[in-house]
Amino acid sequence: MKSNKKSDERLSRLRDLCGNSKNLLIVLQDHPDPDAVASGVALRFLANRFGLNCSIAHGGMVGRAENRSLINYLGVNLRRLDDVNLDSFGLIALVDTQPETGNNQLPEGVRPQIVIDHHPCRAASRGIAFSDIRSGYGATSTIMCEYLQAGGVEPEPPLATALLFGILSDTSDLGRETSRADIEAHHWLNSHANLRMLSHIRRSPLNCDYYKLLYQALANARVYGARIFVDIGEGDNPDMAGEIADLLVRKEKALWCLCLIRISERIVLSLRGVNPENDAGTLVRQVVAGHGTGGGHLTFAGGQISTVDLGPARINAIVREVRKRFLTHTGAVDDRSRRLVRHD
Repeated sequence: MKSNKKSDERLSRLRDLCGNSKNLLIVLQDHPDPDAVASGVALRFLANRFGLNCSIAHGGMVGRAENRSLINYLGVNLRRLDDVNLDSFGLIALVDTQPETGNNQLPEGVRPQIVIDHHPCRAASRGIAFSDIRSGYGATSTIMCEYLQAGGVEPEPPLATALLFGILSDTSDLGRETSRADIEAHHWLNSHANLRMLSHIRRSPLNCDYYKLLYQALANARVYGARIFVDIGEGDNPDMAGEIADLLVRKEKALWCLCLIRISERIVLSLRGVNPENDAGTLVRQVVAGHGTGGGHLTFAGGQISTVDLGPARINAIVREVRKRFLTHTGAVDDRSRRLVRHD
């Protein structure tokens, strides 16, 4: 992997911006995944080299066992954004997310100076002092690899392992929406990463609560022709929505899977599609329109709906409307369903 002129220029601009401050707050998406964690740690590494003190913060929780294992391996202290005094930082960066997307808890009216992301560009990201958004890339970790290359950095095994995991997780092992840059970054990181540790992280032990939610999801899953809709119900692990959607979209003849879980004061949704000619990001925004926010890529996307001050009847009505929109926008001819798992 070789440094390119574009990344050289952007790293120089980033260095100049950081030179005018003493500290930086790096804000990740809610429930940060490996790509967000790795990219945030990589930006902290570069900012430290520029002379800045850094903190990394996020909203929500880290639910997946492998994500918690990655954070433990890195030894990184991820702070709760609610516990951070934003006024004490000269610079704020959003990494693997953007302003006004609904999937980060940066308060309304607080404008970051830095945005680095690989999701489709949002209008609110225009005019940011430093904005590097490459929607053609499969992972934000790939962007950070190019910055490291531009800075002449050979990453130590923990950082390389995290970045490699970030790319593999967001591209489904280079099989989903992968660019040439992602492949080059993957090859470069392979020679620096601790592959044995990466394997251990990806096979992290799962507790009984995980299997309870898995059982609940399978019991609640409904099949509508080539579409699967899952309302897991109440839970405390928002990442289960994505994990279940990843699993069930693999069902034979399935084209779409929409999974949601009801977390305290929020419904978290994950959408997966099989055909890359469709646009999951657009579909999830249609599904949550008027109720919440969402976005994503061609074959995978996510969304969230606030349920603050809503009673059970209203929440159930919203879930029914979400299901109806999902079926309508994916071309279902009727709403007749069958259980995914039947006990004969």
